[in-house]
Amino acid sequence: MDFAPSPLPDTEPPRDCPRCPRLVAVREALRIEHPDWWNAPVRAFGDPDAWLAIVGLAPGKQGANRTGRPFTGDYSGDLLFTTLARYGLATGSYEGSPADTLALTGAVIINAVKCLPPENKPTPEEIRTCRPFLEGQAGALPNARVFVALGQIAHQSIVKVLGGKLPKARFGHLAEHRMPDGRILIDSYHCSRYNQNTGRLTREMFEAVFERALAVRAATGA
Repeated sequence: MDFAPSPLPDTEPPRDCPRCPRLVAVREALRIEHPDWWNAPVRAFGDPDAWLAIVGLAPGKQGANRTGRPFTGDYSGDLLFTTLARYGLATGSYEGSPADTLALTGAVIINAVKCLPPENKPTPEEIRTCRPFLEGQAGALPNARVFVALGQIAHQSIVKVLGGKLPKARFGHLAEHRMPDGRILIDSYHCSRYNQNTGRLTREMFEAVFERALAVRAATGA
């Protein structure tokens, strides 16, 4: 399988990052079980000159941990990349593989946690341990003035990275927060299979997040 290069190579953790013992154990077991998978910290994907940064939670087992590209190969990617294409933020064809022709323009995807957590649930300590990588990637995106957080964990991590205060920036779908340096954070429920299947997140609700991001950009010149 081909694996997509990072648009922010100087900010990525090493392939054998040792920081989180529980996540290292998962990675090592999967390297034995599935030696042709990525099975490493998942790199950023998209446009290094992006005005919009999308913050995900962590790689999924059958998705990014397998393919090496955020949201690629699992259910959540179908809605995300279809939506990005609808609003002119993606070109090419998404086929669930980094070998497809998908490219992001004006947008980049970064994760709060770089490695696959069991049951998609990183511990608070793992989230804190991985935050320096999120901080490095946010700092390496000078043109990113609008951020979209997919889910509460991503929201909490990026608020801290951007210098905000959680009591003043509470998570909620379509909630909007101005960070101390003027950057804008917009929240969304995560585009997970569970959220879509239960109706917690509909296509229209998800599209509204990106419509708002475009409106913020137009209003602020971001």
